[in-house]
Amino acid sequence: MNWIDELLDRGADTDPWLVADGAETRSDLRRAVAARAESLPDIAPGSIVALRLPPGPAALHALFALWRLDAQVVLVDTRLPAPEVERLYGLHPPTHELTEAGLDHLGAGADPGDIRLVQFSSGSTGLPKVIGRTAADLHAEIERYAVLDGMPRRGERVLLLNSLIHTMGLIGGVLHGLASGTGLVLPLGTRAAGWVERAAEHRVAAILGVPLHFELLSRTTPPPLPDLRLAVSAGEMLPPAVNSAFEARFGVPVSPVYGTTETGILTAELTKPCPPPGVGRPVANTTVRVTNGELYVRLDRSPYLRADGVDRFDDGWLRTFDRAELGEDGATISILGRADSVVTVAGLKIDLMEVEAVLRAHPGVTEAVVVHSGAAVEAYVGAPEEVTAADLLRWCRERLSDFKVPKRFAVDRAVPRNPTGKLIRSHELLHAHRGEGDPHANAADRQL
Repeated sequence: MNWIDELLDRGADTDPWLVADGAETRSDLRRAVAARAESLPDIAPGSIVALRLPPGPAALHALFALWRLDAQVVLVDTRLPAPEVERLYGLHPPTHELTEAGLDHLGAGADPGDIRLVQFSSGSTGLPKVIGRTAADLHAEIERYAVLDGMPRRGERVLLLNSLIHTMGLIGGVLHGLASGTGLVLPLGTRAAGWVERAAEHRVAAILGVPLHFELLSRTTPPPLPDLRLAVSAGEMLPPAVNSAFEARFGVPVSPVYGTTETGILTAELTKPCPPPGVGRPVANTTVRVTNGELYVRLDRSPYLRADGVDRFDDGWLRTFDRAELGEDGATISILGRADSVVTVAGLKIDLMEVEAVLRAHPGVTEAVVVHSGAAVEAYVGAPEEVTAADLLRWCRERLSDFKVPKRFAVDRAVPRNPTGKLIRSHELLHAHRGEGDPHANAADRQL
């Protein structure tokens, strides 16, 4: 039996599966996937299909149908502009593209091998990397979730705010839901107040999201969520202030999980408090180590489908480039930032994450990204209009050595994010997003 069919066949026909615009049972899901597979007669085993459908039931039906047909699926965000899509296709050519307009044949593709899922790294720090995962690898991660204490179980409902095409949303939410019998509730719209109303209506036991989701949720007003027992944050580091605000609002702490697109989930702590920067203990069937302050992960093979990831995988170990340390118990891991966040300016070392932490401590700052341009340290800050660059300069001078103080502050209502919601950390991409040419030519009144 095909691996996805084994998941689809679990559960009784009447078991709830998904709530979006309407509700689907397991029987509805199985019929929809079968019909979608029949509608794709041109897809043969080994086809490489770029899937570009808006998030929702139709996209999931198509994904499962393509896997049933033994195709390799390349997940592509529908929010990406055409030039960026073309760039991704240049990195990993598909044979077909499936959109709302239908199925298009694009020509010869890459060698699919045994890879069944292709994802692209966020590209928040530069060019995306092409990451491939086998059916066996996906199944192993589903099993890691299955034995993880505290994960939603059969009969519970989960509000899934994560992107359906990224690791936590797809595997921790969708595939775990298929395997475990949880019911998924998808958000309607982008209003956090609407998410809370939806969670209350469907009596959700868990909310899965990224730090931005929990920040927005913490600002909402009732209704309360008496059935909520779990909130899980993935994707990027959870600011302590967000954790505290969410717990104060809902009475439930935000439980961090940590993983990468290359590996899936690696650490978690869902049954007891694990305040930032802690991200829990390694989950089942994973092997990690901390060497010279960096986290490495044991893998059987390189997850990269191009040579641009070769410097990250050596002798069975994947270098995550995340700075980490072990807790006093020798098992709990804390993530302290990126190893490549330590830069040298005029012979002096500066930890960009330290500067970010100082900026985020400002009472008016909602988010901050600090980058090194090659010649100077620059800060991109999200704050209301009354917060000026001069305010932030004074704040930093009072709390940082002079050589660590950013030479430029770009202050706006929000820091640019990529389509997946991650903060952009590439100096070039930040300037491109702001429409700047010469990075020091913009003389707006909120910049120094």
